[in-house]
Amino acid sequence: MTNESIQFAIDTLAAEIAQKYADDKRIPHTEAIRLLLGTNTYKLLNDSESFLYLESVEYVLDMLAAEQTGDTERWVEA
Repeated sequence: MTNESIQFAIDTLAAEIAQKYADDKRIPHTEAIRLLLGTNTYKLLNDSESFLYLESVEYVLDMLAAEQTGDTERWVEA
């Protein structure tokens, strides 16, 4: 994959995660984006060497939920 296609995959997945999170929590999309951008999950998603961008929306949302509850063991497993 090229750097451009990897970045496209990351951006697309991040947008889908923010939309699903906003829908699930019934919050504005902009608030979900702001929340996502400040997380370690998002930092890992943007690390192309983590290959997290290849995972599903649900997988990354599970990591985000674990991070928010402080369940670091589950976060590392995800």
